[in-house]
Amino acid sequence: MINYSMEKQNKYHLIKEFLEIVNAIQRRFQSEDDEEKQWMIQNSPNPIVADLMKEMTVLMLHVLDAIGKLEPVNGITISKQFGISKGSVSKITRKLIDKQIIIIEYLPDNKKEILFRTTSLGKEIFCLHQALHHQIDLGANRFLQRYTEDEMQFLVSALREVLHSSWIHTETIGESTASSQQNAPTNIEPDTGKDLRFLTVTEEMNEINVMLNKLDSCNLKKAKAILNDVFFSVYED
Repeated sequence: MINYSMEKQNKYHLIKEFLEIVNAIQRRFQSEDDEEKQWMIQNSPNPIVADLMKEMTVLMLHVLDAIGKLEPVNGITISKQFGISKGSVSKITRKLIDKQIIIIEYLPDNKKEILFRTTSLGKEIFCLHQALHHQIDLGANRFLQRYTEDEMQFLVSALREVLHSSWIHTETIGESTASSQQNAPTNIEPDTGKDLRFLTVTEEMNEINVMLNKLDSCNLKKAKAILNDVFFSVYED
């Protein structure tokens, strides 16, 4: 029979390690934007496009991507379908126009509505950005083939729950904190306790605690292994 106290202690340490990984993932996502931009610069056959890429931001690429897919398209449609604020769309489209990446056109019967369309230069950048996402999709597909069907079902289920859960507003934060305190081993060293409190000071960390406390020890180990593989393994073609 598994010792219940040992089970709680193992789960407590797995949750702590999981939260550390989540923090590291957030930092990695912030650095991946530069990696993607470098890929586009290195894989552009046009030196003008490669030079423009040095000035392009992620949001500028997202707006250009929306225009390339829906052109001719107005700013309201871009804002609604891609979740970018109207103010940001307006500011970014002005920059793209200045760089001759997109142009403005009007409907014959409505001169007030502004539509955006890519220039030949904009089409090159749009296609290059699509090629980047195709490369990412291929790499991710090859990488995830290593997992079994059960592991993939667990990963999809966990990510779906994260997608539909609030990371800020929750009615169970208090319950999560109380549960963490009840499940914490009594023989923990003072410094370790400070580390855990540091990891859970934000509401986001508390929300993660809520979800992790729903998992048993086996599934926590599985979640930790998947996160390590997906985000921290060095993968080569």
